[in-house]
Amino acid sequence: MFKHLISAALAALLITPAARAEDLKMAVTTSFHNSGLADVLLPAIKDDTGIDVQLLVVGTGQALRLGAAGDVDAILVHAKAAEEAFVAEGNATHRREIMYNDFVIVGPSADPAGTADADKATTALGAIAAAKAPFVSRGDDSGTHKKELSLWAAAGVTPEGQWYRAVGAGMGAALNTASGMNAYILADRASWLNFGNKGDLALLFAGDPVLFNQYAYLPVNPAKHPHVKAELAVELEEWLTSPRAATLIDGYRVAGEQLFTFNAQAAD
Repeated sequence: MFKHLISAALAALLITPAARAEDLKMAVTTSFHNSGLADVLLPAIKDDTGIDVQLLVVGTGQALRLGAAGDVDAILVHAKAAEEAFVAEGNATHRREIMYNDFVIVGPSADPAGTADADKATTALGAIAAAKAPFVSRGDDSGTHKKELSLWAAAGVTPEGQWYRAVGAGMGAALNTASGMNAYILADRASWLNFGNKGDLALLFAGDPVLFNQYAYLPVNPAKHPHVKAELAVELEEWLTSPRAATLIDGYRVAGEQLFTFNAQAAD
């Protein structure tokens, strides 16, 4: 009997984190999902922590609405002003930066609007509008869509007319539409590099500091939604800001090009 108890205790100690898996729901952007990085991170998270992260893939605006309703335990998005408002409204306990990449302007390789010669992103968009060259907008209140609208405003352009098509779709679907139309589009670099249906599209403009694209993690506030898995959300944050996560994020490449750069800071 005593030997039996010892054997059972030893067996319990040998159970791996993955064997003790617990589900956590996280809303993430379509750009993060389309990049392919989730396929690298999620298995490692489960192996290391036992947390089985269930992704709800939506635009940033919808992700924040899911968090505000308590329908997810955590959020990973990329629209700083909206994230800060989300925290200020008590929907998240805090905001923690994890990694970044950048936005790029993609379009027909012939570049009829001459965007490749622009000195800044707003000049490139102004040239597209002046040429009335076809442009595909996410049109879905995502982080990418929010950035695009801010760039049009900074350029002094109200995008409208037959040349401007808002599709109300995720990054992959919007890129597919742009490929089919041979149109311009604002995309995040990771999704563009991982996109398999490029057609005649090419990356035409990048490098303006205004195109910086920061991703941040927001745990949903258990004081507002007591049912959320706050302890798991904290554990996931610890993993996402760990050296293990840094190695995987910085090491993720497509066609030899790094897609994200880890920049999480140590907790206060």
